[in-house]
Amino acid sequence: MASVIIIIYEIILSIIYLFYVCNYAFSLHYSGGNYHGQITSIIIVDKFGNGNFTKVQDAVNSVPVNNYLWICIHVRAGIYNEKVTISKEKRYIILEGEGRRITVIQSADGGEFLKTSTFSLFASNFVARKITFKNIHDHQMSLRPAPAAIISGDKAAFFECGFMSVQDTLTDSLGRHYFESCYIQGAVDFIWGDGQSIYRRCTINVTYEVTKGNDVGYITAQARHGAKSKSGFVFVECSIVGTIGSIYLGRAYTIHSRVLFYKSRLEGRIAPQGWLPWYSAGKVNDVVFAEEGCRGDGANRSKRVRWEKRLSNKEVESLVNVDVFINNDGWLNKLPTPLHT
Repeated sequence: MASVIIIIYEIILSIIYLFYVCNYAFSLHYSGGNYHGQITSIIIVDKFGNGNFTKVQDAVNSVPVNNYLWICIHVRAGIYNEKVTISKEKRYIILEGEGRRITVIQSADGGEFLKTSTFSLFASNFVARKITFKNIHDHQMSLRPAPAAIISGDKAAFFECGFMSVQDTLTDSLGRHYFESCYIQGAVDFIWGDGQSIYRRCTINVTYEVTKGNDVGYITAQARHGAKSKSGFVFVECSIVGTIGSIYLGRAYTIHSRVLFYKSRLEGRIAPQGWLPWYSAGKVNDVVFAEEGCRGDGANRSKRVRWEKRLSNKEVESLVNVDVFINNDGWLNKLPTPLHT
């Protein structure tokens, strides 16, 4: 009888504790987005101890397995030196900073990309906003993959986020993704993978001269694995800038790579050829590299590679239309206000 009473007492204490933690999270000063009651709880991360957790990973770990209700992890301003992984069981997370210039998650590691990324996402239904993911691996000592982020979950959206490294900065690996008003910095294949993604009004900065004196940068290395695959990278109204002498829009990681730059501003450092065959050398017929309606000194296509595609209006529309290319089931419209497009 005594043991039963003790068990009941412990259960009651656990319930009281959980109630306290949840209410404490809401009572903390919260300066994030107004989600109009569409999220179930707010978890505060503050590196100085004035929140629920001091580390982002600890906050992620606190999210219930197989969660199905939106939970906001609000990360207060500061530099958080850690790696963060969101496993596939941790769905419906909003990871929110207080500005991409003042809320930064960073680590310093290079090598095998799955082991060295600062941020790794494997869960579906994810949102990040106003936060930067950065890998500060010393590329002067060793130029090798050092992802700032790996995105391998479906239905992931990023608003006003930063991604900073040199090689393989943003591993846009698998799934449907939407990036809006983001800043992406790197030099070597720094947006790569087999993702099905639209980048809208993003700034792509090709910088950091570590290419062994060649002074060449490569933006994309898209890895579509078949003509029927829906994956591809589409850049809509983006701005391509940089400090590297010659910038290639992309090189083909597979023989079916697909990349479109649409109504984007290309600065004069874009290499006249525009694209490189790389792994598709000799088999470029199925590579879909295209530009439509771009402007700027780098948008002159008169010397582009002969195999750059000229897409029909229908083909362009099928890629740049968000609802057609990545949002056919309306997942973007179901994001909590003010996030949905």
